[in-house]
Amino acid sequence: MSATKLGIWMDHQHAFITEFAADQMKSTQVSNDASTMDKTTAFSKGEIHHHTKEQQLQGDYYKKLAEIIKNYKSVVLYGPTTAKDELLHRLTSDHTFSGVRIHLQAADKMTENQRHAFVREYFTKNRQ
Repeated sequence: MSATKLGIWMDHQHAFITEFAADQMKSTQVSNDASTMDKTTAFSKGEIHHHTKEQQLQGDYYKKLAEIIKNYKSVVLYGPTTAKDELLHRLTSDHTFSGVRIHLQAADKMTENQRHAFVREYFTKNRQ
């Protein structure tokens, strides 16, 4: 791993991960499996079961992102929803992430080029 800085645009369904590097930006996507959950089957088992399953899948989504984040020194979480705040709350309660600088920024929906520009501009302005 050559890059130490990471930008993650996220909402509750998708996270677009952009690795900040001088030569070429690398992007990947992580999706929340709750967005593909069969709601008909889940509701047939009851609303409580549906809610519990949805929470479990949301937790799995955040765990996937945490596994990626722990390999970086500086991370900016940005996006339009409270998902970034929820993830930050989980990360700050885990001592594994004490050496990772994590910042939050509000942002609207963006194209891949806009996400790359946002991450490049953020880390250029905020030399960390």
